[in-house]
Amino acid sequence: MSEVSSKELYEFKRTLKELSEKKGRGTELVSVYVPPDRQISDVTKHMREELSQSANIKSKQTKKNVQSAIEGIVQRLRLFKRPPEKGLVLFVGMVPKGGTGTEKMETFVFEPPEPIQTYTYHCNSEFFLEPLQHMMDVKEVYGITVIDRKEATIATLKGKRVDILKHLTSGVPGKHKAGGQSQRRFDRLIDLAAHEFKKRIGEHMNDVFLAIEDLKGIIIGGPGHTKEEFLKGDYLQYELQGKVIATIDTSYTGEFGIREVIDKSMSILEEMDVMKEKQLVQKFLKELIDDHGLASYGEEDVRKNLLMGAVDTLLISEDLTQSRKTMRCANCSHEVQVTYKDPYDNDEIVCNECGEKMKVHEVKDLVDDFVKMAEEVDSDIEIISTETEEGMQLLKAFGGIAAILRYRV
Repeated sequence: MSEVSSKELYEFKRTLKELSEKKGRGTELVSVYVPPDRQISDVTKHMREELSQSANIKSKQTKKNVQSAIEGIVQRLRLFKRPPEKGLVLFVGMVPKGGTGTEKMETFVFEPPEPIQTYTYHCNSEFFLEPLQHMMDVKEVYGITVIDRKEATIATLKGKRVDILKHLTSGVPGKHKAGGQSQRRFDRLIDLAAHEFKKRIGEHMNDVFLAIEDLKGIIIGGPGHTKEEFLKGDYLQYELQGKVIATIDTSYTGEFGIREVIDKSMSILEEMDVMKEKQLVQKFLKELIDDHGLASYGEEDVRKNLLMGAVDTLLISEDLTQSRKTMRCANCSHEVQVTYKDPYDNDEIVCNECGEKMKVHEVKDLVDDFVKMAEEVDSDIEIISTETEEGMQLLKAFGGIAAILRYRV
């Protein structure tokens, strides 16, 4: 699977946040997770069984709402011949609207960013979001290999999931009691066998790791010096050699060794996860202090550069909460666009064409507005978190909106 972009991750986070805020009056919010290999007909059949079971619910209102939600799911399932590539998630339920006493049936249907592993039907006062929240974990793929003279284990780490892909044993002889000429000959045989084993490890690592489209790095662990000897030798393909980010001393080999490597290298992986964001903001700051630098910041300036097609990379803070409103005059149809910090602000605006009051015609999230503009001119888009000092600086010092330009304006 290709890497999820920062924009897609931002949109997914926002959807999750919206879903987490939905609460039902009773256990009437229905969540369904459909894996990609599940037959739609099987899911529909199960929904009809749940519809029949819901007749036993004592509360008339809850029973009515659950049945309406299940019927809504069945209707949505009819739109699919088979689940999408990564599966299908459906959230349907009656959600109270503020303090008005009214309720509204809300429906969310989408393909998640990661494949669904298990079929799930869940009915509660909140939507069941735990499987999606796990998808928020780091999804970069790392290769891990644990080596000593006797064995090697090759694995991948993706988020919290570890897959053991290959276990190799060497057959390299151990210590011997031969002496003189026999000892030297035996030592040469051992060295040759060790060389052949390291060569075999390299071939398997090349086969496994080169096939991973977005491999972020490789960590090699193991007791003793075999891992260093392996790295110094010409056993790994040059592209993979350049992706080795650390060597870790372990007490174990095999699967225990893999787990030990992961435990000892979490700080390295976390640092790599935020490194891209830090480097982007640092690049922007470097351009900013250069008299001939290619930097722009602030809503008005970046918007102007986007309209000119001058933005190479748009940097947007994920903590921006402003909304962009299109105001229209009911008298002459003149329109203006205004950014509000609070989406509920409705400052009175007078049309400068005819003097009449203007009304809200359209409301957009400010991040969405900038992303759309950037997509239209093929600018790269990076949504920057506030988990790093640089990310916080982007938000606080530059209003959360900055750009690295293609050319000086």
